[in-house]
Amino acid sequence: MRRLPPRPLAALATAGLLASAVAGCGTESGAPGGLSASGATTGTIRAHKVMQLTRTHEETGMTLLEGPAFHPDGGLFVVDVTAPPGKPKVLRVDVRRKTVRPVHTDGRGAYTSAQFSPYDGRLYLTDYAHGEIVSLAPDGGDPRTFFAGEADGARMNPDDIAFDEEGHLYVSDSRGLSEGAAHGRVVRIDRGGGKATVLADGLAATNGISFDEAYRGLWISELTENRISYLRLGEGGEAASRHTAIRVDGGIAQTDSIAVDADGNLYQGLHGRPAIVVYDRHGERLATVEVPARAEGLDSATNVAITPGGTKAYMTVSGPGGGYLYTFDALGKGTRQSNGG
Repeated sequence: MRRLPPRPLAALATAGLLASAVAGCGTESGAPGGLSASGATTGTIRAHKVMQLTRTHEETGMTLLEGPAFHPDGGLFVVDVTAPPGKPKVLRVDVRRKTVRPVHTDGRGAYTSAQFSPYDGRLYLTDYAHGEIVSLAPDGGDPRTFFAGEADGARMNPDDIAFDEEGHLYVSDSRGLSEGAAHGRVVRIDRGGGKATVLADGLAATNGISFDEAYRGLWISELTENRISYLRLGEGGEAASRHTAIRVDGGIAQTDSIAVDADGNLYQGLHGRPAIVVYDRHGERLATVEVPARAEGLDSATNVAITPGGTKAYMTVSGPGGGYLYTFDALGKGTRQSNGG
């Protein structure tokens, strides 16, 4: 979740979406065009507009797209974080036909991410405002509260989700964002929703979270420190070690969600600049994905999803000009971890 400006915060509070404590919140393969066969590059990848999905909401003063995730049937699901009650909060996009349709709305949720579970096939949403995780049937029906309450004595501000191969959830908890304090956490929730375990704390507004390509550890972005940490996991899913892996030179932009391709490359979304920064697993900066300069009114590229088994990538881009879907050729093929949070 990003640090939202005062007007949208007030509007969201009026709409009952955010708790008062919140102060922010293709299938082709082979080497993409302009890249070497190894995928190495230090240049710019130009993204191209696919379509506009949303417009600025009068009630909240903004729109903010997040959580692109591919369903096995090829549909791309996204959430609109600031959609008011009655407006679509979860959207399904047909990227080939360039069509979009609403699949879910409600009167209270502020959803910051979406992921499909490998265990039960349902769509899981993080409700940042209410500290809950909600699941839906793929058609948007049958809403259920999967998790609510506290983790280790404190309520969460859940932002993004990564599933392990057995369907257990690893959640970035952005506690402390409104206070500017390093109270962020990584919380593991078993796939039955009955047990929440804090794996890491003392993080600076935990935001993006994704497993590496081998499921040995988690990449975690810390929004207010513009850094990416690596949390190595043990065989039972427990935390084994943690270190700062990459320091992101974002300027006025901040680190948002993370996706990982089959080669282990990281796609780091930026809030405050419509761009994605790409790193390899060793922290080398490989490329920057840029939206054309002529695209006015766009100031964030929060997230990305890469087509499963292919290299066509889709990024969510938002700002005063509306919410858009842009596309580019990724450096590696898409996997489950290529759905960014």
